[in-house]
Amino acid sequence: MKIIPGKRNKEIERKHSPESLTGAELVNPYDSETRKGAQVEKMFDSIAPAYDFMNIAMTLGLHRRWRDKALQAAARRIPSPTDILDIATGTGDVAFRLAAMFRGAQVTGVDLSRGMLKIAKEKLYQLPSTLGERILFEVGDSLALPYPNRAFDLITVAYGVRNFEHLKQGLDEMYRVMRPGGVLCIIELSVPTQPVLRAGYNLYSRCLIPSIGRLISKDSKAYSYLPESIAAAPQRDEMAMILSECGFKRIEWRSLTFGAVTYYLASKP
Repeated sequence: MKIIPGKRNKEIERKHSPESLTGAELVNPYDSETRKGAQVEKMFDSIAPAYDFMNIAMTLGLHRRWRDKALQAAARRIPSPTDILDIATGTGDVAFRLAAMFRGAQVTGVDLSRGMLKIAKEKLYQLPSTLGERILFEVGDSLALPYPNRAFDLITVAYGVRNFEHLKQGLDEMYRVMRPGGVLCIIELSVPTQPVLRAGYNLYSRCLIPSIGRLISKDSKAYSYLPESIAAAPQRDEMAMILSECGFKRIEWRSLTFGAVTYYLASKP
């Protein structure tokens, strides 16, 4: 586990232009003409019916273990949050787990994709009222969150930051809506660093996953975008440094399952 000290945010307005895009910001699901955010929304609307099944198939069910490891680590840092925001909430998997873990908390899940949120809300209606009444799902843009400053104690993002059109802008928004002393937990797929493991991972992610995705989701490009965006996204120390540049401190990361996934924790001073 690596820990990197935080760096104070200068509160300088950042301007984002096509020339400033880097890494996964340059990787789009469909084409190079349309804004990435619009393409990501379209992609998740398209794959929403198959999303939960594909998560199980791609990870052999390990995504739940990864989620719980990361959230348990966040809980050790902030044991009793009262207001939680789950960004890129998708079909609600993380939001439901958060509500179960933190019995006194209100959990808000936000996502661009109405198709994904439709499934999350269908799941919500099946929950006991004592749990479901503490969960709210809303449409929203991670780059312009529809919430006031200092509204949340805990913010989570699972498998979402590599889909951001502007990563730092999204992190700035998280910083803005987080209370001082609050905690950010990011879970993201990553590429193993060991050469033999990386070769096996590349074969699996670039050949097998797109083939399964085409059969199950009927979207031929969504699951080709997946390994490309993972490989291009900042990982481990590089992601930690970006979090530091955005003002977060007490930044740490840990990779799981031979490096196939990495979670990050960071606090707002």
